[in-house]
This record gives sequence, structure tokens and C-alpha cells, in this order.
Amino acid sequence: MGKAKKRSFQLGINNQISRLSREDAVNEVVKILKTPNGIKNSYELITLFGMSAEELLEAGTDYETVISLRGIIKE
Repeated sequence: MGKAKKRSFQLGINNQISRLSREDAVNEVVKILKTPNGIKNSYELITLFGMSAEELLEAGTDYETVISLRGIIKE
């Protein structure tokens, strides 16, 4: 994990998780997206890791949900 990501976690952007791999982050986003208001709550992790649509689809996110995230994910 790079210095900027460590610093972001230390500043409290995501208090629940202190060390997070990219794979764990993708799985966490998929889990968050399945909850009510999940799209709004997942923005921080998606932008922090620069996730792509392909990653989220492979991890099990619905196509419609990925399309709704079009503005913040890499295509």
C-alpha cells in the first residue's frame, strides 16, 4: 500500500479497516453495494482504489449497478 493510501486510512476515511488489499477492497465494495444506499457508501473505496467496471462485474456486482456507477469507475 502506498503512502497516500496509508495516510488516508490514518485520517479516518475508513475506520473499520486498517490494512486492505485491492482484492479485499473489491469484495468489500460488492458487499456494500448489496445494502440500501450502498452506491453512495461505496464511493470512497471505489475512488481510492480506482476500481474498474470489469473488476466489479467479475466480483459479482450486478450489471445495472455498475452502469449506475459509470461516472466514478474506470471503464
